[in-house]
Formats: sequence, structure tokens, C-alpha cells
Amino acid sequence: MLKFEQPDMEIRRLGHEDIADLVALMTDVTSRLPSKDHFASDNETYYHTYVLEDGEIHGAYLRGQFVAYTVLTFPKMRPGNLGREFGVAEEDLHEVACLEGTVVHESARGLGLQRYFLRLREQRARENGCRYVYATVHPDNHASVKNLESEGFVRRFTRPMYGGKLRHCYAKQLRQPGEESEASG
Repeated sequence: MLKFEQPDMEIRRLGHEDIADLVALMTDVTSRLPSKDHFASDNETYYHTYVLEDGEIHGAYLRGQFVAYTVLTFPKMRPGNLGREFGVAEEDLHEVACLEGTVVHESARGLGLQRYFLRLREQRARENGCRYVYATVHPDNHASVKNLESEGFVRRFTRPMYGGKLRHCYAKQLRQPGEESEASG
């Protein structure tokens, strides 16, 4: 796993036993956002059934305290695969990874966790044979926009999603068609 250079910070992959804490952190942090439209919240069932079956969650612990998490999904042929929004052919949808939510508690902001999580998820997408990585972000979430763009993501369009919430939609191509993936090598 990509190393995070911060004393007293542990990064680890989360499992089913961590979902209740994840939802509690999400609820706590998102309750203080300037608008409910800034974050598309999910429930425990979503994380148990969709994410942990077809994805990964990584959490950050600062001096033992759970302070952040990030979600990466491999949606394959599921209806919500963002690849369809970007025009990926049905036969290539298995090569799509989606950067889902990242939540960082105020006590851990400014440490570079969001940028680290972007790099970690991109690395994991490559290791899982993905060619495309997609992300959505609220237009007013300037920190996330800046981090995505600094990591080479390109905004392709802006439209309402997730029940009418406006989102910038970002894409990054990890490899060209026909180029061998890390997963096959």
C-alpha cells in the first residue's frame, strides 16, 4: 500500500466491522457542511452490499482515532457505473473504477489525506486492471476540485446527479486501449 508520511497516522483497509463507525463519522462531518447537496450520503446497507462486494474502503486513524475514510468501487455491469455517463462501451465497463466519497474530520484536515487517498485509489484501480477512473464532486467543493485536477483528472461535464445534486464529473484514463494492465502482468 502507498505509504502516508504522517507521524501517528495509520491507514488501513476497512471491513464490515468498521461500517457503523464509518457511517457515524460521515453523519458527523456532513452535518456541518454548508449545504446537504455537497455530499451524497449513503447508508450502512450500501457499504456492506455494494462497496465491500465490489470495492474497497480505506480508513485513517490519527493517534488511534478514526478521522477519515475513502471509497473506491469497481462497479462492473451495475446500473450505477459512471462509465456509461462518459460513453464507455458496455463491453469495457469492467475496466472502470469510481472514486466514491471521501470524508475527512476537521481535526485531520490540512494533512494531505484527500490527495493521498486519490493516489491510493488510483494505485488500487491500476492493480485491479482498470483503464478508466471517474469521480464526481460538487462545484463548490473547491478543495476536492483542486485535488482532482492536481492529480490529472479532467472535468468532462457538469450535470445534476444523485437525486438532482449538481456535480462536476471528472475522468482519468490510466492506460490506452490494448495496453496491458498491471493486473495482467
